[in-house]
Order: sequence, then structure tokens, then C-alpha cells
Amino acid sequence: MKSALQIARSRRIARNAITVSLVVGTVLNLINQGGPVLRGEHVTWWNVLMNYVVPCCVSTYSAVRNQLSQCDEQA
Repeated sequence: MKSALQIARSRRIARNAITVSLVVGTVLNLINQGGPVLRGEHVTWWNVLMNYVVPCCVSTYSAVRNQLSQCDEQA
């Protein structure tokens, strides 16, 4: 049986997590940083980064848990 880390590093899960991160992160950045960007004000780059990292982590975690639970059901 594959470990959680091996599953998380699989091409399919990584590609899906990055796609989710780009879509959700962009929406979150528009919501959270849209005003300052439109006004030409300072943007908090840490928050911009985290708006992409967190959805990627959540998506990866969810996919790995799903894969592991499917393996448990088959065993």
C-alpha cells in the first residue's frame, strides 16, 4: 500500500491541487486584495502567497484521504 506522501506526490493529485489552488487562490486574492490593487496601494505578499498555498494543501489533503479510504475499503 502506498504511503500518504507517495499519494500526495502523484502527478494526478499534484496537478489537480495546483489547478484548484490557481482558481481558488485567484478568487481569494480578488476578494482579499482586490481593493488595494485597484487603488494602487500596498499589497500584503504573504497573504497573496497564502491564498494559493492553503487551497493547494486542502485539496491535496482531501484527495489523499479519499485515496486512502478507498484503499481501506478494498482491503
